[in-house]
Amino acid sequence: MYDQKISFENTEVAYASLSDKELKKAYWLFKMMSIQWLVNIGNSMITLCLKLNLPIQGIIKNTVFSHFCGGESLDESISLISRLKQNNIEVLLNYSVEGLEDAKGYQDTYEKTLNAIHFAKENPSVRAMCVKFTGYAHTDIWIKLQQNKELSAAERHEYLQAKSYIDKLCSEAVACDVHLYIDAEESWFQDSIDTLVDEMMEKYNQEDAYIFNTYQLYRNDKMEDFKKAHQRAMEKGYILGAKIVRGAYVEKENKYYQALGAKSPINDTKEASDKEFDDAVRYAVEHIATISLCCASHNEASNKLYFELLTQNNIVLNHKHVNSSQLLGMSDNITYNLSAMGMSTAKYMPFGPVKEVIPYLIRRAQENTSVEGQTSRELLLLEKEGKRRGI
Repeated sequence: MYDQKISFENTEVAYASLSDKELKKAYWLFKMMSIQWLVNIGNSMITLCLKLNLPIQGIIKNTVFSHFCGGESLDESISLISRLKQNNIEVLLNYSVEGLEDAKGYQDTYEKTLNAIHFAKENPSVRAMCVKFTGYAHTDIWIKLQQNKELSAAERHEYLQAKSYIDKLCSEAVACDVHLYIDAEESWFQDSIDTLVDEMMEKYNQEDAYIFNTYQLYRNDKMEDFKKAHQRAMEKGYILGAKIVRGAYVEKENKYYQALGAKSPINDTKEASDKEFDDAVRYAVEHIATISLCCASHNEASNKLYFELLTQNNIVLNHKHVNSSQLLGMSDNITYNLSAMGMSTAKYMPFGPVKEVIPYLIRRAQENTSVEGQTSRELLLLEKEGKRRGI
């Protein structure tokens, strides 16, 4: 047994890639996001200005966009990808254009994703492409599938086209030796997504994990689903690809079920979600031969647990089934310090036209004001590094 220690307090490692100017800019940005009313007004103003076609995209691109996104195109993202590579940090790419709810939009998303997979083949530090199934068929179709309702002829055609797109993306990912991560979505149609992801994993994960499903552990039923998915994989002889997260739709989920007069599947407390997440980490490490895990968390305690379980069980940190990931622009103290210890780490890197990525950026701003302690932690670490540098 080899027992290494991990600390997420080393800001010299965490911000080694940032110049003094970039460090100050990051501090200023998180300082702005720490002001709840300013974020609320800012989000409303951005939405209004875009509707009025006012020229604010340059301001957005040079502030929140440049901090949380790779670029407007793959070519624009190359410099940042190369910079991360210097610190042995990989990339999970995501074409973050949302709301294209027609055949042309779905085809465009498919083509952009396919192009990104080919791009990843030529850039080995790009580990994976991340997709949402609602990028290929209307949400209503996924809802009807979950409710076992019959699709109309047009809906059936749209679903089969979506399935064809998804199958081709999975096939191409395997051929290019690239992972495909399927993002989790809302609970009222997540089951229909899970069913198709399981089908793709059975088809393409026979030799190793290329296709990954995402499990949101803030749901009180997802630990059980995670175990059942693993059991299916064991029975059918494939590797389970699993990205575990706490979750991204707390308020939306609770409002949806409140309107129905039903119990929300979201855990009642943060502590319950923390326990579910950590239980999933433990379970995955116990079955590391048959589960390829991406621990996608900004929680320092969970990442520390992951690291300690691996070392205590003599699992090498660069094991092909061991991965950690955080969002670009957040929790660099976790990503860079884990990487420095030899673990495979990655940044989730969105790209796309500024105007189209606005919904993603608004969620990041809201997340940093709503997640308890997140912004203050970022500010504390940035301030600590600024003092260390004497700036």
